[in-house]
Amino acid sequence: MPNDRLRNGMLKKGLTPVALADKLGVDPKTVERWVTQSRNPYPRYRHSIAELLDESESYLWPDALPTQRAVQVSQSEVVHIYPRRGAVPTDLWQKLLEKATRQVGVLVYGGLFLPEFNHRWVSTLREKALAGVQVELLFGDPEGKHIGERGDDEGIGHAMSSKVLNALAFYKDLRNLANVGIYYHDTILYNSIYRFDDEMLVNTHLYGTPAAYAPVLHLRRIGGGELFDNYVASFKQVLGKKRAVWPEH
Repeated sequence: MPNDRLRNGMLKKGLTPVALADKLGVDPKTVERWVTQSRNPYPRYRHSIAELLDESESYLWPDALPTQRAVQVSQSEVVHIYPRRGAVPTDLWQKLLEKATRQVGVLVYGGLFLPEFNHRWVSTLREKALAGVQVELLFGDPEGKHIGERGDDEGIGHAMSSKVLNALAFYKDLRNLANVGIYYHDTILYNSIYRFDDEMLVNTHLYGTPAAYAPVLHLRRIGGGELFDNYVASFKQVLGKKRAVWPEH
């Protein structure tokens, strides 16, 4: 029985079996067996293929790991849990950003604390973009329904929208750069997500509580794990509802 998920993922990325084999350093016939006979690649290949196709391993090969083992691997993806955002080491945000070589993704309502308290944050994003790193920044729509509700829940009303506009003032010099996308979203923000290649900080949200006082998960992707990839999938869904902050750019 063929692996249609793998085949479809390759088609979307324009990869033939020969091209994928070349990237992985394997025989094209091996790739053909992965596709046509649903053979499961070795773990090191599964991780590389998932990265190339921008899909999760659990989606491409749902039966590759027994359920209990998949749960154990996912638990290993948790590097640390902080009881509140303020407990995250102040230099960790910058360190993770500096390590990124492929992609940086930020999903917030305002996220004003990052550029406000780290004067190197925006300049480093600029350096990364110029070096070819894909930067995607998603902010709450100041005129949207959900950010208004969030402001009411926290008892700050329209101040939430003001925070977004204040944050965007820091990023305006990035709007003309290639590899940088700065967008609005109008979705319920269940978690704020800060992705740096295969590491991520997830600021969970608590009803009526400012994000600064809610727990943060530090995650690192491990092949066969599901936790990291689930948050990536959530980020992508919000990205699919984006609109440009500065449409002319």
